[in-house]
Amino acid sequence: MLSEPRSGRLAAWGNALLAGFVAPDDAADAIVGDDAIHRVEGLPGETSPVGLTLALGRLRALGTTGLRVALPAPGHPLGLSGPPEFNARALEAEEAVVCQGAALGLVPEVYEVGPDGDVHVEVVWHCLPVREAPPADVPSLGEAERELAEALREATAVLSRLDVAGSGPVAEAAIDAYRARAERGREVLAPGYPPRAVRVLELAQRVGLLISVAYENGHGGAVSASEMAARAQALRPVERTARRAQVAAYNAYVEERERG
Repeated sequence: MLSEPRSGRLAAWGNALLAGFVAPDDAADAIVGDDAIHRVEGLPGETSPVGLTLALGRLRALGTTGLRVALPAPGHPLGLSGPPEFNARALEAEEAVVCQGAALGLVPEVYEVGPDGDVHVEVVWHCLPVREAPPADVPSLGEAERELAEALREATAVLSRLDVAGSGPVAEAAIDAYRARAERGREVLAPGYPPRAVRVLELAQRVGLLISVAYENGHGGAVSASEMAARAQALRPVERTARRAQVAAYNAYVEERERG
């Protein structure tokens, strides 16, 4: 969770395009980000993979009015609504985009291409049928914000008690440094999103970073198996809360549109 999911970029900038806030080429450039190229295969009416600009236009023509994010994990089909074939593929990728109004979904497959020293990333989005039903376990923005604030307090307290590296000043410095890097030249969400969605996504990223720092900086004083298990147990629900909040933030455009 140190970086935004590709499904988040696709949904956010795709929604901005659908709403008329950005031009097609600008949306495509923002979605690709640091990758070399993105293509979409399996689109109805297309016999071969196509570029993002054409794909987004085709999805609009097929009836898509908004894009939702799914960030599933084992035992937690967050944002998914079926069918099983799509859910399985999304779970393998740990992310997906679901089209509102078109009964289609997109799952990324990531490739590293090129020789050592000159490797670049290419992404193929597989377009598959989805079931038109409410997505699983997606909170409102208000719920996500409250849950995140509580999760951050609880995780910090538990990790400090276990003397886990990542719960003290070093973690705070790493978080501040990451946020400074992330905020240079990058919009947290695309144009058209409500300020509360931006705030929730920023907090979710902060919580996600705390989890990553706690895992990556070793065990600290938690050297016994029971203490290590307690750390994992403390982090698991916090990570789940952060993922739910990310989905709520990315889906805020569609939720507000549905409310009129």
